[in-house]
Amino acid sequence: MAAEEGQVIGCHTVEQWTEHFNKAKESKKLAVVDFTASWCGPCRFIAPILADIAKKMPQVIFLKVDVDELKSVSEDFKVEAMPTFVFLKEGNEVHRVVGAKKEELLSCIATHAAAASTMTA
Repeated sequence: MAAEEGQVIGCHTVEQWTEHFNKAKESKKLAVVDFTASWCGPCRFIAPILADIAKKMPQVIFLKVDVDELKSVSEDFKVEAMPTFVFLKEGNEVHRVVGAKKEELLSCIATHAAAASTMTA
């Protein structure tokens, strides 16, 4: 399955996660990983907002990881609360937003996406 621009890509296996993580790393684009859980109320609240942001920002890669499905991945990133949004550039964490904080999430995505596009220009 190819990564679609303008949508949040769900990673349901470690293989899918690794594939998308590596694609994001090689693309030099900003990647935002939403660590979520099906039972998490704030996660359900922020999901449609994140989907909306993804539609408006095709230059950013959005990935979603269910912490119960991919425990090893969430442990690798030391995720302790949901939702946690981890910002990655070239595979390295550059920022993190913990909680369903729409305004903080929007401003951080805008800031880091702008920085990523100026680096490659």
